[in-house]
Amino acid sequence: MRKFRLLAVALSAGMLAACAPTQTASPVAEAPFRLQLLHFSDVDGGRDIVGNAPRFSALVNHFRAQQPQNTLLLSSGDNSIPGPEYNVASDSSLDAALGKAGAGRAHVAWLNALGLQASAVGNHDLDMGTGEFSGLLTRADGWNGADFPYLATNLDFGADEATAKIAGKDGLSAAELAGKVAGYTTLQVGGETVGVVGASTPQLGRLTNVGKLGIAPASPDDLDALAALIQQDVDTLTAQGVDKVILLAHMQSIDIEQALAPRLRGVDIIVAGGSNTLLADGTDRLRAGDKVQGDYPLMFSGADGAPVLVVNTEGDYTYLGRLVVDFDEQGRLIPASLDPAVNGAYATDEAGLSALGVTREQASPAVIQVADALQAALKSRAGNVVGYTNVYLNGERGGVRTQETNLGNLSADANLFYGQQVDPSTALSLKNGGGIRGPIGACIVPPGSTGGTPVCSAPQGTPGVSEKGQISQLDLETAFRFNNGLSLVTVTGTQLNALLEHGVAGVENRLGQFPQVGGLTFAYDPSRPAGERVTDIVIEDAGGAAAGTDRVVLKAGGQLNAAAAARSYRMVTLGFLALGGDGYPFPKEGSAEFAALNLRDLTQKGVRQGRFTFADEGSEQDALAEYLGARFGTAATAFAQADTPAEADTRIQRR
Repeated sequence: MRKFRLLAVALSAGMLAACAPTQTASPVAEAPFRLQLLHFSDVDGGRDIVGNAPRFSALVNHFRAQQPQNTLLLSSGDNSIPGPEYNVASDSSLDAALGKAGAGRAHVAWLNALGLQASAVGNHDLDMGTGEFSGLLTRADGWNGADFPYLATNLDFGADEATAKIAGKDGLSAAELAGKVAGYTTLQVGGETVGVVGASTPQLGRLTNVGKLGIAPASPDDLDALAALIQQDVDTLTAQGVDKVILLAHMQSIDIEQALAPRLRGVDIIVAGGSNTLLADGTDRLRAGDKVQGDYPLMFSGADGAPVLVVNTEGDYTYLGRLVVDFDEQGRLIPASLDPAVNGAYATDEAGLSALGVTREQASPAVIQVADALQAALKSRAGNVVGYTNVYLNGERGGVRTQETNLGNLSADANLFYGQQVDPSTALSLKNGGGIRGPIGACIVPPGSTGGTPVCSAPQGTPGVSEKGQISQLDLETAFRFNNGLSLVTVTGTQLNALLEHGVAGVENRLGQFPQVGGLTFAYDPSRPAGERVTDIVIEDAGGAAAGTDRVVLKAGGQLNAAAAARSYRMVTLGFLALGGDGYPFPKEGSAEFAALNLRDLTQKGVRQGRFTFADEGSEQDALAEYLGARFGTAATAFAQADTPAEADTRIQRR
């Protein structure tokens, strides 16, 4: 657009010169175009999303008022996740706030009220399947649907029946694509056209429920192929005269977004997503206990030599990312226009708002209405106590994906306990650390402290709702928000070894496949090649009923015990893993070896009844609730195994 205006000015100036030969006026350079990009990602719950959302909205409104014509609000994905906030939105008490209550709708209602203009497709956006994802975006029965599009150029939405229904034409304006999915879109900002391209991690198929979506490139680790796919859309935009392009890249690891930057040409800004990486500069005030994970923004040179900025911030509406940058007449980003005092991560706590003279009341009314309705519905769940703990239960991402944790052990043991109620021969339990989505308890920096390590403790209780040390239905729904069904499988010792090898194959990258186990101990050496890392495996009594009375050495010093390797063992695992989720090499469904038994099917037939009824029988949440109630159901019998550093772990030992 700007180039065409310059051409018109030049032609006009030429005609005037022909009429007045005595002198000509020098062309006046246009002022740079200023863009204010407000961005976020990973607002899928875990850090008081309900309390943060109104304050986040107040900050968005505050900054948007400063640049009302030149502001974009974009998300790089993971705008929801199965869990308490997601599920409680189906409570009829939210009808007034949502038009029509429904699971997951509160998250979309927030995004609409915030004025979100486009989002990348994150893996958690698909956790409940493509059908539910499609339904959340579509108007129905009083529900508004989404006022913005989801973008991912490397996904074939037409290959899946549910997403094919909402697939829009690439390149249409965001308004035309509202409630639809596409590869890229355009937005009008201050008289300029900005192109926005989306891309999802090629690992999507092993992270979530993708249905029949086509995912490219075929080799998930081929960054050159991924960059080539993105480049096609960027080239289409630039051929149409769009000279400012933003990439919303939900890659799960900011290393990948950084690796994409120098591979692309014509991209000015990459908004990273999925890694919860808190980028900030020296002028940014962080929430207590948070640490800077990199500079804001990160700067690279693209394949065309032009500057490319990479931005990201922590999720759960805890921070609003703000990037104000100028572009010259040719649409080139001007690095000298970046001001650290303006750009960076803005904390959405009370202190963050107070520093700017902003109050919660400046939030969009619809954001407050949804938040307040959610809060009221959530209180009933926090008051449903299932057990007690005297210690912090570590479900942190960096813990459960790299080592044994006390919450990982507790959950694996609960699943084993549950499986043995159905089949007493069940001896082993294996689950993925990535299925644990948060801790039970809290880590805070004590008041008055000016730094240091946060203090972690058991749940402190909610005044008028719960007491210190109580574990509630809400805690389980938050930490185990996927609530996978449990399955019983039979594996040989050789297969068990392969499962554990797979579990530790990606430990250095903190992949969600890292195992949490019960009924066995094992050791591994991360310096060895993947597939050859497990050095020792010891199995408790294979009968299950008298666990600990006998120990079977399956592997010692890297060598498998032939007799033990040939034996069969009954194991309880997640149905997600039994069907190949997270890449686990269980026997394929339909094969002669496949013998998974879905515990939900059994319990529906009345094989057993539980004390707690809030979660489906045969599910993770139900297993943990029943186990806590049976073993740690009072303050006097509270769980007391404190989490330990990796070097002190005994169930999973790192050599």
